[in-house]
Amino acid sequence: MDHYYSEKPQSEIQEHKFSYEIKGIELEFISVSGVFAFSQKVDKASRLLIESFRPSGARNFVLDMGCGIGPVSLYIKARYPHLQVTAVDINERAVSYTEKNARLNNLSIEAIKSDLYSQLEGRLFGDILSNPPIAAGKALNTRLIHEARNHLLKNGALWLVAYHNKGGETLKRIMKEAFGNVEDIEKKGGIRVYRSVFM
Repeated sequence: MDHYYSEKPQSEIQEHKFSYEIKGIELEFISVSGVFAFSQKVDKASRLLIESFRPSGARNFVLDMGCGIGPVSLYIKARYPHLQVTAVDINERAVSYTEKNARLNNLSIEAIKSDLYSQLEGRLFGDILSNPPIAAGKALNTRLIHEARNHLLKNGALWLVAYHNKGGETLKRIMKEAFGNVEDIEKKGGIRVYRSVFM
């Protein structure tokens, strides 16, 4: 059975085309079956992450971990054109559609197929953002958080978004263990954006 975190989805390709506006920026998307949030809108958690994000200023390199069809990467690039954005997903269909959606909006980002940070050895970022795959289990999300430390510059930040009562509380605790700090940046409709800074 396919999950949105499957490496090679086998499901028949179905598409939705839609426009969506966040913070006055309207982008065009093609969403696809077998990839997270197959619908005609950006999911609420990703939207809150996009709205809440402010670059740490550590460096102009941003990583979107688990990019899906690319909304986090593309809105950040549209809002902050000076940032160099890298989008990563284990799902090859997700990477392909992130690239399609970047072209659709004339936005230049890098999209890489990678199992978490496996293809990013030696690369450092000012910010890492993720709407993490809670359904993939605690072990994977613990790795996502702890291994982020190896890919953040000093004073860089890890940003996660989740429903607080559906796994978010656990993520927040792991972030505190890994970084020694964590704060709630935004709360809305049961969703929270958490940020930890790499000191």
